[in-house]
Amino acid sequence: MSALSALEKALENRWEALWARMFGRDPVELVDALRHECDSNAVVCRAGRVLVPNAYEVELAGPVHEELTRRGVRVGQVLTDRLARHAARHGYEWAGPLAVHVRRSAEVPGGRYRVASSVMPHVSADGFQRAAAPGRG
Repeated sequence: MSALSALEKALENRWEALWARMFGRDPVELVDALRHECDSNAVVCRAGRVLVPNAYEVELAGPVHEELTRRGVRVGQVLTDRLARHAARHGYEWAGPLAVHVRRSAEVPGGRYRVASSVMPHVSADGFQRAAAPGRG
């Protein structure tokens, strides 16, 4: 393991420990859900080029969202950073500027979350699909 990888892993472990102490929850599950959403929607355009959606919506149950906003944690930025590192490791290209939006939802079961992805509206979904078509790219 390189020194940089070891440092990154140590920083991630510290963040996870802080999250668990502050909120009684481990962010690994939420970060893994974002990574899975990204991986599941990856589109191979040609050898060496893989496009992924650039807009991610994280819906949190009311109590979790309230705790995050009350403490002033910039969870959206932290999740965006983690997802960007994941994509860089896999060589993914975003369909546009990356954004992870965190919001409160009454439809999420207590203490849980929901993750969804899409291509931002100002980025043409048709262009995203054309880039993925065989013989293009």
